[in-house]
Amino acid sequence: MDDLVQSRDGSPSEADNALIYPLARAGERPERRIPRAPEAGLARSLERRRLQAYIGMLIVDMLVLNASFAGCALIYLGGTGSAAAVQDGLLPGHLLLPIYLTIALFNGSYSRSCLVDWVCASKKAILALVVSGFVLNFLAFFAKMNEQFSRLIFLVAFVTTGVLFVVFRIALARFLISRWGPTAVNTLVIGAGGPPFRLYHAYHVDAHEHALRPDVGDPVALDRLAKYLRNMDRVIVSCPSETRHAWAEVLKGSGIQGEIVDRLTYEIGALGVEHHDGAGMSSLRVSIGHLGMRARGTKRLFDLGLTIPALIVLSPLLALCAVLIKLEDGGPILFRQRRMGRGNRFFDIYKFRSMREADEDGERSASRDDERITRIGRFMRRTSIDELPQLINVLLGDMSLVGPRPHALGSQAGSKLFWQVDRKYWQRHSLRPGITGLAQVRGLRGATDTERDLSERLGADLEYLRQWSIWQDILILFATVRVLVHDRAF
Repeated sequence: MDDLVQSRDGSPSEADNALIYPLARAGERPERRIPRAPEAGLARSLERRRLQAYIGMLIVDMLVLNASFAGCALIYLGGTGSAAAVQDGLLPGHLLLPIYLTIALFNGSYSRSCLVDWVCASKKAILALVVSGFVLNFLAFFAKMNEQFSRLIFLVAFVTTGVLFVVFRIALARFLISRWGPTAVNTLVIGAGGPPFRLYHAYHVDAHEHALRPDVGDPVALDRLAKYLRNMDRVIVSCPSETRHAWAEVLKGSGIQGEIVDRLTYEIGALGVEHHDGAGMSSLRVSIGHLGMRARGTKRLFDLGLTIPALIVLSPLLALCAVLIKLEDGGPILFRQRRMGRGNRFFDIYKFRSMREADEDGERSASRDDERITRIGRFMRRTSIDELPQLINVLLGDMSLVGPRPHALGSQAGSKLFWQVDRKYWQRHSLRPGITGLAQVRGLRGATDTERDLSERLGADLEYLRQWSIWQDILILFATVRVLVHDRAF
């Protein structure tokens, strides 16, 4: 095979940059064959360039912070301020800088992900800036230095610094992505007879075509393979089970992150590997608690802190609804139905009865002109008042104010039961079900006429589980107020 075309510094020429990301977009360009690796490797090393980028980010942050305070001090004082006054305006910036850099270095503001992800980079930088601002003011208060600070200069310079931090990180991320690709790492995928595996923004080579063998007894074969691994940050090998051990041994000695493709781990959703030395075996971790003890305690206290006052305040409305339901047809006030809760355990959910005929399994969803719905029931369903008794479920610990909505066991999407539509359905039960949730505030509620209706709700539920925070619960509760009355409630 022909050698890879080189530029003057021994790195791939601009004409070969496409080889680094042969699968940038599906269908955009047919995958090109990668030539035999030269001594310098298939790609330029990004490790040193990443280090240079970190140092550059740090230097720019220092300049931006000092320039913001200096500029604001000079503009505010103008020609009327003395040198001592200008120095007092600069003092907060000088004191803030070492505190900010210390926090930024510890919270990952200068990390690989922050090079190409400006959102992540901005969040970390702003967090470090805000925390350092609080720390500085806290220390200045006890040192009785506050009177030396101009509050206006500090506030304007502080905000200016934050804005410039974000602008700089947006520009840096776009520049680095244009030069290095969207991951800022060199990845090599070796197809060695295993399952087909294609990864965007990576080199792809065929082991047979390039004569690559994981032969630890052949130094020549190892040297040949080393040329392909040179300057790579990550290598992924897709090989049959009988050669996995050999490839693993070679990768362990490569000094870079090595991975072996395995279809089983994907099919069962493995999260990691646990090694049991005493048993001489390893096990695949397939599940993990979404919330730790502190997070669960915070969520529970939040639920009780709102539920108990809500029951007291809403007691007149609850009593009125109970009387109206009883007066209409003399039937029971509450509707109780078995549903699936946290950990796939059954519990009885409470709602105001809005239908004449009880549907224990929920096999038939309510329709717009459903004859089973009572007059007061139609109003309650339209305004979501029928859901209020679920506050009792929250008080009992069966439910939470915010979480995936519990479904009736017989609920169907199209002609299939919910869990028959998507095998990930049961994952939504790892937290307590909620009175409202992310799916509901996005308008994904009401009858599930098609499988897509269920898939969209499931996607929102799983997103909520992955990104849970108490602030997200608060935002969802506020957003729920806007959708209490909706056209999908019949």
